[in-house]
Amino acid sequence: MPEETHGTFYEAMGGAETIRRIVEAFYPKVQAHPLLGPLFPEDIRPVMEKQYMFLSQFFGGPPLYSERYGHPMMRARHLPFPITKERAEAWLGCMKQALEETGMEPSLRDAVLERLRGPAYHFVNS
Repeated sequence: MPEETHGTFYEAMGGAETIRRIVEAFYPKVQAHPLLGPLFPEDIRPVMEKQYMFLSQFFGGPPLYSERYGHPMMRARHLPFPITKERAEAWLGCMKQALEETGMEPSLRDAVLERLRGPAYHFVNS
């Protein structure tokens, strides 16, 4: 488990630089995906910045998201959008591709995806 050898997932993943690379690789895939793209604004940069802050915090790094926006309350923030099981799976698929592009070691990549699986399905509301 990454926490045992590196302290936090954030540290095991490579910190801010890797989180930024993941977000940069992830959102073009999301925008191009037929199930996900329509849910996002044309100007994706603010969404990317929020995702960077959230993932940093979620994986044990600095609480950037909470410092700027308060408690994440991610399920509530996603309620206005029709999130289906298929969309959650598509989101995870895009994230898997992004993690692969960063060259993350496979066992760490699998652990990161497993950690994201719960929240992805928790947001399903349709």
